[in-house]
Amino acid sequence: MLDEYKGIPAQAKLLIYLSFLPGLVIGFIYTDLSYFLTKVQGISDLWMGVAIFTMGGTLFATSIPLGILADRYGKKSMLLLGNVLAGASLIGFALTTFVPLVIMIAVLEGLGEAAFAVSFNALLADTAGDAKRTSAFSLGAFLSWISGAIGAFLISSVLLIQNLGVSAGQAHTILYVVVGLLGLSASPLVLRLHEARTVRRRNLLPRDPKSVKTLTRYGVYSVAIALGAGLFVPLMTRWFSAAYNVSDAVSGPVLAASSILTAGAVLLAPRLARRLGLVKAMVVSQACSTVFMVAVPLSPTFAVAGSIYMIRVFLMNLSNPLGQSLLMGLVPGEDRGAASGITASLWRLPNSFSSIIGASLIGAGFLGLPFYIATVLYVFAIAAFWFLFKDAKLPEESVPPPQVLTQSSSLAGSEETR
Repeated sequence: MLDEYKGIPAQAKLLIYLSFLPGLVIGFIYTDLSYFLTKVQGISDLWMGVAIFTMGGTLFATSIPLGILADRYGKKSMLLLGNVLAGASLIGFALTTFVPLVIMIAVLEGLGEAAFAVSFNALLADTAGDAKRTSAFSLGAFLSWISGAIGAFLISSVLLIQNLGVSAGQAHTILYVVVGLLGLSASPLVLRLHEARTVRRRNLLPRDPKSVKTLTRYGVYSVAIALGAGLFVPLMTRWFSAAYNVSDAVSGPVLAASSILTAGAVLLAPRLARRLGLVKAMVVSQACSTVFMVAVPLSPTFAVAGSIYMIRVFLMNLSNPLGQSLLMGLVPGEDRGAASGITASLWRLPNSFSSIIGASLIGAGFLGLPFYIATVLYVFAIAAFWFLFKDAKLPEESVPPPQVLTQSSSLAGSEETR
């Protein structure tokens, strides 16, 4: 398994390692924000949902322009902007309960997340090359899940901070500020990245027929998954609280454990893709995940629900690096920043919109409905993905193998992918 990760270029590895602290901040935000805004800051479920929607809406509105700027003027500057705004927004959420200001901070968080999203995947694909692209995305996903898990585990630190004689609310505020500062500390390290000279394009948006076709097909799948995920994924600490009356200090570590489990699983992604084919590997893992998702709201206890949810998380997200590699492999290099922006927009707007619906359903006591609606959307998305991409062929699969390989080994990758 580890042989898959040998030979990843040094700049790609540096980029992956630098993503650790930003990943910690994002993991912290999306694990705890729904609980923090409602249970600690006293904001209603509706306005909490609006704040999360605003984050996604801002990402939707800014991802394409930022992706175009990244393609034209450089991706490293976008990466730096994203890291600064993510850390600063986490500190901002901790320092105010004034709803209009919370919404403004959500705008900054969405802008930072957009800048990071449009630059990281494109820059990683550029630096890794076709031969090691899937391995680089899998290694990046591994570190992302580990950092996200640490971010989720940090939520339990509020119990330790309270031992210093402060209230639960003050402990949360201190923790949010500390994690935000940790995220900001990674900003100078981004400057160590080397980026190839950017070739400016005449067209702002991708015009290559291959890019347009790929983005259209991927968008159909992505929107459906995003709508389903938004109904419950960013709301799980709130959902566990409503369903089983447990605090974020209890549910946070469970979500962190699911991230660690996922981190180990994604290391298997390149090997699974070689055996089943990249598209089939994604379909199988996501279909299995959907089965476990239905069982979560039927669980009698928090322990059972948490265990089932952990399995759902690692099965679903096993396919993430494969999907990123597929998209970046099918889109020409000069369109990757814009493509990242477009797909990020197509994900976050519906994801954030359905978060409002999910938050409202949870607040009204319909705790199973978000999962059941999501199941229908996931089934549609997975089926659509298979029919749209089952014949997709990546650049590395089109390169003739060296003559020294045997006939069976030289045909293995392309035959399995088909």
